[in-house]
Amino acid sequence: MLKKKISILGSTGSIGRQALEVIEKIQDKFEIVALAAGGNVDLLNEQIKKFKPKYAYATNSNSIEGAKYVTLEEICSNKENDIILVAVSGRVGLKPTITAINNGIDIALANKETLVMAGDIVMPLAKEKGVEIVPVDSEHCAIHQCIKDISQVDRLIITASGGPFLRKTVEDMKNATVEQALAHPRWHMGKKITVDSATLMNKGLEVIEAHHLFGMDYDRIKVVVHPQSVVHSAIEYVDGSVIAQLGLPSMHIPIQYAITYPERFEGIKSRSFSFSEIARLDFEEPDWDKFKALNLAYEAGKIGGTATVCLNAANEEAVFAFLDGRIRLFDIVNTVEDMMSKHNVIKNPTLDEIFEVDNEIRIKTRELFLNRV
Repeated sequence: MLKKKISILGSTGSIGRQALEVIEKIQDKFEIVALAAGGNVDLLNEQIKKFKPKYAYATNSNSIEGAKYVTLEEICSNKENDIILVAVSGRVGLKPTITAINNGIDIALANKETLVMAGDIVMPLAKEKGVEIVPVDSEHCAIHQCIKDISQVDRLIITASGGPFLRKTVEDMKNATVEQALAHPRWHMGKKITVDSATLMNKGLEVIEAHHLFGMDYDRIKVVVHPQSVVHSAIEYVDGSVIAQLGLPSMHIPIQYAITYPERFEGIKSRSFSFSEIARLDFEEPDWDKFKALNLAYEAGKIGGTATVCLNAANEEAVFAFLDGRIRLFDIVNTVEDMMSKHNVIKNPTLDEIFEVDNEIRIKTRELFLNRV
């Protein structure tokens, strides 16, 4: 078997680091073409020394050692790549993803913003170019593994751990500290996504992603709270059969699936799955009053157009403000609701219009916080 050639955007982040751990375990299956990072150049240089990519990108290009500096656009235009793992956080992932698709390169997608902001552009383009987009998120990866024929699927069932405030009151959430919001009971992730998990906005964004990835109406995408995080998601077929994907809470598994698809190999597995050890699996409806972010995400998705751009941009700016101690946790969803109520939706935006709206919402959201001080 020829080695699959891969580039990783966001190699120093949580997903990027775990992807390199996966590749190290099955290194005979991969050749790394390029690594790209933001400001953590010291770690990037360590990765370059260890994995020996030809090319590298960082915001501080003068600090790169051991690989040729190239731009993100050059990485994503390089047809040496068989697949590109898009593991950067935020809107920065959108343009490189589109560049890769235009160059016929398959995508392992771990960047939510790409589909939340521009799913109506990205998915048709991928189909036109014959590009495979394999999701890395554990929930979408689970659904991808369960589906044989999407036309026979009646519903998608996306599981949510419930985060650190599942058994807490609204008052507890209103008075929550940053440390409490970051204390996720099951997953170890970056700060922004962990706060999103605390408000369940993360699950709302995943609903929007699922709509685009699998072409499923929002009324046929259900969220269910599952505290153990063992059932990663499920699908219900038209005949009533339900197929779920189970596994230990480890991102190594969906990352490896996404970058090796359609093949499977023995990789990182801390221990074997044991039903008797898990003993029980619990499921319940989300508390829609406590986790209003979920309602807002469904609302934005159904409206479509730039409503989801507004949702994502306002939420991201509000999360940053919370992490900086400028607003309370509950202010995040109130801010998003406020910005959505004032937004004039563009129904079929161009890519330029998407970025213009994204920038406009971010500026207005920051101004909102200034006015509160």
